[in-house]
Amino acid sequence: MKIGLSSIKFIIILICYFSIVPVAFAEEITFFDKSGTPCAYVDIEDELTIYLWGGEPVAYLEDDSIYGFNGKHLGWFTQGIIWDHEGYAVGFIEGTIQMFTKFEPYKSYKRFKPFKSFKEFSPFKPFFTDRWSRNSLIITLKLGSK
Repeated sequence: MKIGLSSIKFIIILICYFSIVPVAFAEEITFFDKSGTPCAYVDIEDELTIYLWGGEPVAYLEDDSIYGFNGKHLGWFTQGIIWDHEGYAVGFIEGTIQMFTKFEPYKSYKRFKPFKSFKEFSPFKPFFTDRWSRNSLIITLKLGSK
């Protein structure tokens, strides 16, 4: 079943709303790593593009999958958490995990987005665990820009 872009925007807004995140009508949603540091964000109005904090576009959301601009499947965004291929958590949005998040500094200007390459097939979803991945959020997302 394919979900349209407007449905994904609606789902993200619902996740944030029910996660008690103060992002009513947000255009950007911050992703935090396992230490609570803001590392990346998704721009809802920019085709669900994921940018690193330095402004580098590295990936995008499609359905519940995260794809790099190089076409690689990087993981899933489900229940406000980014999961890797082994089922470990890599990042999260505020309010989904009971963890103190650090202050969000100013973001750098967004760089130009590259063209999207042909997507590889999404692997089967693993069982999601309650543990953190050994890979950082930044490393996981940067795999989509190589």
